[in-house]
Amino acid sequence: VQLQASGGGLVQAGGSLRLTCAASGRTFRSYAWFRQAPGKEREFVGCRFDNARSYYKDSVKGRFTVSRNNAKNTLYLEMNNLKPEDTAVYYCGAGDPILSYVSASEAYKYWGQGTLVTVSS
Repeated sequence: VQLQASGGGLVQAGGSLRLTCAASGRTFRSYAWFRQAPGKEREFVGCRFDNARSYYKDSVKGRFTVSRNNAKNTLYLEMNNLKPEDTAVYYCGAGDPILSYVSASEAYKYWGQGTLVTVSS
């Protein structure tokens, strides 16, 4: 199983970016995005289950959307109205978490290499 994240970059506050995570190998029940800002722990951003249900961190609800193209085995993170506090390395993960653990990084067995998102004020 391999995950390859891409699409990060520098954007001004209020701007948009779309991250892509290309997956190969077996499919999983859930694919998720996490992020890690400098000096902080990795935190859950959002995920999408194979039943198309999605879950999000409160601070990104209404701004970020996780989608998945099953035919291409690709996960996306559409980020709108970006804020400086969204600056972080974004990672995609794959796993089979139960609902009560969707936001736990330990629930995801495989990870991509991360892509840096920098939002300037």
